[in-house]
Amino acid sequence: MERPIIELREIRKDFGNVEVLRGVSLSIFRGEITTVIGKSGGGKSVLLKHIIGLLAPDDGEIFFDGRNISAMSKAEKNAWRRKISYVFQGAALFDSMTVFENIALPLAEKKRMPRRRIREIVSGRMEQLDITAIGEKYPSQISGGMKKRVALARALVTEPEIVLFDEPTTGLDPIRKSAVHAMISDYQKRLGFTGVVVSHEIPDIFFISQRVVMLNEGRVHFEGTPRELEASEDEVIQHFLKGIETPHDALTGLHTPTQLASRYQAEMDQHIRHSTAFSLAVFTIENLEGIPGDEGRVTGQTVVRNFAQELRRHLRPSDTCARFGMDRILAVLPNTGRDEAKNVLEDVLARMDKKRIVEREGARSSCLSVRAGVVQADEDSSIQDILEKAQEAGAGVMVRSVC
Repeated sequence: MERPIIELREIRKDFGNVEVLRGVSLSIFRGEITTVIGKSGGGKSVLLKHIIGLLAPDDGEIFFDGRNISAMSKAEKNAWRRKISYVFQGAALFDSMTVFENIALPLAEKKRMPRRRIREIVSGRMEQLDITAIGEKYPSQISGGMKKRVALARALVTEPEIVLFDEPTTGLDPIRKSAVHAMISDYQKRLGFTGVVVSHEIPDIFFISQRVVMLNEGRVHFEGTPRELEASEDEVIQHFLKGIETPHDALTGLHTPTQLASRYQAEMDQHIRHSTAFSLAVFTIENLEGIPGDEGRVTGQTVVRNFAQELRRHLRPSDTCARFGMDRILAVLPNTGRDEAKNVLEDVLARMDKKRIVEREGARSSCLSVRAGVVQADEDSSIQDILEKAQEAGAGVMVRSVC
């Protein structure tokens, strides 16, 4: 079995008479994004601060790459901390420094290197994150979404193995929240760092996470994949998930995945009892990562929102849609066989207002396309099966340009 890069064993932490962590044990694996969820005030941020060493546990042990941190020398602990970066809630940029100076700060503070080398490294990170044009601006002169990108550049400038994110989308609108999630996922894949994210953005944060840890009453109540969490029948988990669920998806205005799952089950019950056919369609907007410009990810999420609105306009009133990923939408088409569903999709895609979908300048100059796959449901199908089948070759794939 793979050894965790970080392992916490029975971590306890009190503040006065308040027990915050009551024996937390969890594992974080190399190259994955692990998301920590739970009620407000439940110790999520306190947990992050233990990982980076800003807080020491009252009891319990923390292991890094199999070594007990408490047994490390001072030099070894410092070396361990240099492998971790922290993206604070609200970005925490220094208003008196330019964007360039904010990003360069960790190198200037922690590493002895010539100014020319610092400039080279910082310029490279800024280019990777498409923020070169704002290097001489101050935090007060840039948008909230751009501040998040600057904070990420500052976290990545030391080439850390692990990046901790404390509520990285706080204060952002739905489009920019989704853009930040896409940015974290994109750069984690490119650079290979291990990510730990504290978030309440459910289900969006699940789209970029390989593992989820749920804290409840100071302990780990669940540890596993997002799919396992959502499928769990545990009352505490379901109460938590339903308690924070909104009436609709904030970015697109479509139904939530939970609502679509309920509709899917209702159609499946009808199918089993009365042999009525129903199909599912999966729409994937491709090439969003190719949208140029400093606001490319915001533009990409605007395209997703606009496409969803066009889809809602042209699908039938009986059809139910929900977003199942950063750029993927699933639709339940009741009383519709596979061939009829293909015709429905052909008609919907033909009638969409393409200009409206790519209303932002960056999108108009990009080559975007929509891939639509259709699968007729059967008794053995789950939603996850459908998502996979609809994207396989031969599943009725149609591609339409939205340029």
